[in-house]
Amino acid sequence: MSTPPLASGPEGPRALRPLLDTVLEALDSGSRARGGPLPAGGPETVAARVREAVGEVLPDQGDPHALRSLVHAFAEGAADPAHPLCAAHLHCPPLAIATAADLAASALNPSLDSWDQAPAASELETLVAGALAREIYGDGETRPGSLEPGEPGEHRLRGEHGLPGESRLPGGHGLFGESRLRGEHGLPGESRLRGEHGLFGESRLPGGHGLRGEHRLPGESHLAGASRQAAEPRRAAARDLPGSPGSPDSLITTGGTESNQLALLLAREVYGGSVQLVCGANAHHSLARAAWLLGLPEPVVVPAPAGTLDPTALDETLTRLPGPLLVAATAGTTDAGLIDPLPEIAAHCAAHGARLHIDAAYGGGLLFSTRHRAALTGLNAADTVTLDLHKLGWQPIAAGLLAVKDPRDLTTLRQRADYLNAADDTEAGLPDLLGRSLRTTRRPDVLKLAVTLKTLGRSGLGTLVDQVCARAREFAALVHDHPGFALHAPPAISTVLFRPAGATDATVAAVRRALLTDGRAVLGRTRLDGRLWLKATLLNPATGPDDLAAMLHLVAARRATLVEGHTPR
Repeated sequence: MSTPPLASGPEGPRALRPLLDTVLEALDSGSRARGGPLPAGGPETVAARVREAVGEVLPDQGDPHALRSLVHAFAEGAADPAHPLCAAHLHCPPLAIATAADLAASALNPSLDSWDQAPAASELETLVAGALAREIYGDGETRPGSLEPGEPGEHRLRGEHGLPGESRLPGGHGLFGESRLRGEHGLPGESRLRGEHGLFGESRLPGGHGLRGEHRLPGESHLAGASRQAAEPRRAAARDLPGSPGSPDSLITTGGTESNQLALLLAREVYGGSVQLVCGANAHHSLARAAWLLGLPEPVVVPAPAGTLDPTALDETLTRLPGPLLVAATAGTTDAGLIDPLPEIAAHCAAHGARLHIDAAYGGGLLFSTRHRAALTGLNAADTVTLDLHKLGWQPIAAGLLAVKDPRDLTTLRQRADYLNAADDTEAGLPDLLGRSLRTTRRPDVLKLAVTLKTLGRSGLGTLVDQVCARAREFAALVHDHPGFALHAPPAISTVLFRPAGATDATVAAVRRALLTDGRAVLGRTRLDGRLWLKATLLNPATGPDDLAAMLHLVAARRATLVEGHTPR
């Protein structure tokens, strides 16, 4: 047997071309054989087809037709996120342009653990990571929807205009002239929390402890709140390192779980070895898992009675807990796509000297939309932000990021391995990549991001965001107007929760499983307000009104075939 051709090198493109034809033909035939968003028959049927297609995994003699047969089986047995009735999860249909770029990344196979393995990829990652961090934190430009401190005693929305006199956010935050939290009354120009905590200008605790930039005790001055004191030695040690503290940065990750783990790790190290996580009952499970992996205390969970973190309960929790503290808020919950009240949460964190992380894995894509980015007001107040572009970014998995407001926090990731970043090499000017991730070998996921951002631009991505958000509103309206269905609430992003009217939870679950087994529609499920809901997460910009109507029709028809009280497991 001759040596199999390689994907890169001078002969790589010529070797790939016929193989790509084979893959594309098998994708097409497999999709046609599937005939819907999911293979019919359920797990046992799909498993049997895959076993038949694979046969012996490692035969003595190779099979020259394996590429065609296995890709066909893979496609026939796949859930197709581009099908308009595949709407269960935050599982986007990837853009063709991004998928094509990912092919180039796979063919060239750079490894982002040393410059000599990834010369162009390392520079591209630096450019893209910095650009996306500035999209979150700003770069001196005024962008609508970001929160910035105004004169003492006020919060302003960048680029937003209020009514003459003042403009308020829910919960009593005045945006012009004053900013107040519920239950407190101040004069124009001042901002107060319960217990006389001012947010800007002046902030006091009983006993005269000022919080604006310092915590005063007789004869001394410290950073705001006791929890900041632990951070100072770590940051002080980093001040002489390269990088401006005014230039935000981001790390490319495998997704929200890795980003959240990194956020907790950075907080732990900034605070000198330990931190207490405070998060809402609506927070993603990866945060609690990260605390466990890092040996941190059990997270303190704050109620989220309406699906979003309760800022009043957060204030009470931060008041009673000793520091150092890390508050994790959510911008786009996985169950309903809800966004926590970020400005209020940021204000409480500032008042109590707590670090703030915002998990915007889902909702972060709203940044690209002029119409919807104001929903993320307050995002730029976070110390760290999780963002996933394999959700509202239409990228092949994986495409996660962790944005960091102060790049000095990243110094804790620096490692030395002589075969990758020898000191004399870095002193001679070779970039050091080991501090860009907890992973060593890393594929160049940045290429597909760069190609997408450059090809579509902010306006192109924003249009896609607007389209899926509009489809969600249209679907919610259909549900609301249909006498056979109940709508949970208007969508905050692109997720719609609904259920057949009058159905039991057992029937709702059985309807979903029946649709999955039929291969006709892929809907998710979640439990809110003590009831089970079907979940439609609309991430396909090509979904149309007829598709939305078909989804409702399928649910209604499948429910009609199930006898209440005798639903299958």
